[in-house]
Amino acid sequence: MGQHLTVHTGELDGFEGLHDAVKGSHVEVMQLERGKLRGTLSHVGIGDFSLSIGAFNVGVRTQRTSADDKLIIGMLLNATDRVTHWAFDMQPADVLVIPPSVEHDGVFHKASSYAAIRFDMADLPDIFGGEPRLADAETWSVKNHFRADRAIGMNAADRLPQIISHLAQHPDALSDASAEFWKRAIIDCVTATVVTSLPSDGTSYLPSAMKLVRHVEDYLHAAGARPVHVSEICTELRLSRRSLHRAFHEVFGVGPVTFLRYKRLCTVREILRESTPEQTTVSRVAIEQGFIELGRFSQYYRAMFGEYPSQTLGYAG
Repeated sequence: MGQHLTVHTGELDGFEGLHDAVKGSHVEVMQLERGKLRGTLSHVGIGDFSLSIGAFNVGVRTQRTSADDKLIIGMLLNATDRVTHWAFDMQPADVLVIPPSVEHDGVFHKASSYAAIRFDMADLPDIFGGEPRLADAETWSVKNHFRADRAIGMNAADRLPQIISHLAQHPDALSDASAEFWKRAIIDCVTATVVTSLPSDGTSYLPSAMKLVRHVEDYLHAAGARPVHVSEICTELRLSRRSLHRAFHEVFGVGPVTFLRYKRLCTVREILRESTPEQTTVSRVAIEQGFIELGRFSQYYRAMFGEYPSQTLGYAG
């Protein structure tokens, strides 16, 4: 289905390695500080979508002239000094929008790290179907800067490198369906600041909470055992995050993200009970169902079911 996962992580041994700072796009780089540039550069590919994460120890100037039709959305993960892109002063977790064919100019004064996603503008309706303004190419047609909410933004900035690390350890553990889940999870991390920065447009229709929840549950039932990301539900059912959140809190007392985590935990338990240690591992099943931090996953699992996942896998009944 064209969703095969590729993960590549390499060491930087000079500023030249940053020419590939964004997968599929050439970046001109000039070093601004004395010293040997060291760092890491990781690329995740899922179909035509890509995520790049880079970290380096000295200041650099970056410039990019693009003639392709790809949209780039970047996030500053960390910085030890000033970082500017165009006229925007960036702070950790801030998000930068680089439209297709727009020149980019950035200055990292000292050690920094960043993340960048790159995808087709034609994919916007599939990614943001529940948010009409985000699904509209016009929203992304000009360069822009979104200041991060500290809690939401930093949580996303911390989570992205964790996703890269865990996917790199288990690249063969993912089906096409779970690769799609992780693609949406990555996009969600990078664009969360954009979503929360836009005020409600007041156009979304909200049916009764129970009716909306039943539509969601029907969709989840049809999806079977594969993990479903909340952004997929919003896209397929043409619902905004706000509408979904209100309905789930009214019906269940928890938000849709928590509800989906509970469902995925139940799916993990069913798989583990039907498997043996010779057939699979807890970590493989967990990442296939959208869990990357295995310690936290075990805590969730034990709190939900009163036993550790390894106990369920070893169950002989």
